[in-house]
Amino acid sequence: MNTGFVFLQKYLMTPMAKISQFKIVRAVMAAGMASVPFSIVGSMFLVFNTLPMTFTGLEGFFENTFFRVSDLYMIANTATIGILALYFNFVVGYELTKIEAEETGLKVNALNGAMLSAFAFFMTLPELVMQNGVITLLSDQSNLVFNGLRLTPFVFRLGTSGIFIAIVMAIVATHLYFLCVRRNWVVKMPETVPLGVSRSFTALIPTFVIAFCIIILNGFLVFMGTDIFDIVSIPFTFVTNLTKSWLGIMVILFLIHALWVVGIHGASIIGAFITPIMLANMTENTAGAHIPFAGEFNNSLVILGGSGSTLLMTFFIAFFAKSSQLKILGRASAVPAIFNINEPIIFGMPIVYNPYLALPFFLAPMACGTLGYFAISSGIMNPIIALVPWPSPMGLGAFIGTGGDYKAAIVAILSAMLALFIYLPFVKLYDNKLFKEEQGKPVDDVQKVGEAH
Repeated sequence: MNTGFVFLQKYLMTPMAKISQFKIVRAVMAAGMASVPFSIVGSMFLVFNTLPMTFTGLEGFFENTFFRVSDLYMIANTATIGILALYFNFVVGYELTKIEAEETGLKVNALNGAMLSAFAFFMTLPELVMQNGVITLLSDQSNLVFNGLRLTPFVFRLGTSGIFIAIVMAIVATHLYFLCVRRNWVVKMPETVPLGVSRSFTALIPTFVIAFCIIILNGFLVFMGTDIFDIVSIPFTFVTNLTKSWLGIMVILFLIHALWVVGIHGASIIGAFITPIMLANMTENTAGAHIPFAGEFNNSLVILGGSGSTLLMTFFIAFFAKSSQLKILGRASAVPAIFNINEPIIFGMPIVYNPYLALPFFLAPMACGTLGYFAISSGIMNPIIALVPWPSPMGLGAFIGTGGDYKAAIVAILSAMLALFIYLPFVKLYDNKLFKEEQGKPVDDVQKVGEAH
């Protein structure tokens, strides 16, 4: 087990720790967190609108009441999930510029960085085609494309399908902005000019630079018969397809918990990469797809009680542990565990660097993920169509996230029971060790315990 910890620390923890400090990764993480309230609010209106599909007895009532004004309140969904790429773009641009200013001392303004990012992103939205040597905006009324903008269901590229290009354009725009400032390609105003006016003129030349670069890029790609969305979608589509497979989900869950075992918040780091994908998958589900790994799949069906699926294990040690250490810890951690908060367990039990508990910490969420994956892919339960707050208690998050499917709540409860079954032999072994230590009795060597496993 010690060899395993050394291996994880050398080949996983160290590289991931470095990756987590990259400016781009930190900015994307910030964008993911900033988008959460918008995603949740938009999702709640969608769940409300889909209730009659689950509870068919409500159809007549909804038709005569709420559905009469559904176009009114569903604007909230359009203004959140429908333009989620814009939120990502703006926050990534803001955070990247803020980080650059704080860590390098470069005199750039975070708001300028955000606006330049949005500017670059908007320049990529219209679809262009070349006809008879002339570049024109695509128009296709049969597919609701007007002036280059695909309007299904809203401006298509502003939705979750545009998140990746939104991030890319924020990175491109901010780095061109940084380049201009470093090269002193800015309009300098006298010190007597108000700061707000001075900042706006500082962004003048970078705006021209960004505009020309995007125009040249768009023109070249149109000449080649494609555009930047199609180019960027190639690598990201490959990664997205991996998340739609059981093996891909297992790899993600393994990485999250491998990082936790060596003391790094795996959910935050891996979340920076998979959040855009899970949001895009969730949007596909609302359109009729059946993708398991979407929305809050992990918090609703896998990591019940927190990373490692420790919910029922926490209650077990609270009431049945022999050692006073585990009993006290379990009782103190029980209420937070209900809301998927288990840092007290991870660092207090501890699970980090603990050869007794590392294996079930890997196995339990992977087993729960397998159950959730096949429950959705086989049609036993509905896919996740709405984002719910991650602290939602066991069963409730799955029920709401699937639009009111009671079978999802049952699967969540079965997942928690499966995780407890996996933990039990390891926890009992660890509990006996601690109890003997408290009683002053000799304890078997950890290596013998590892061999017994």
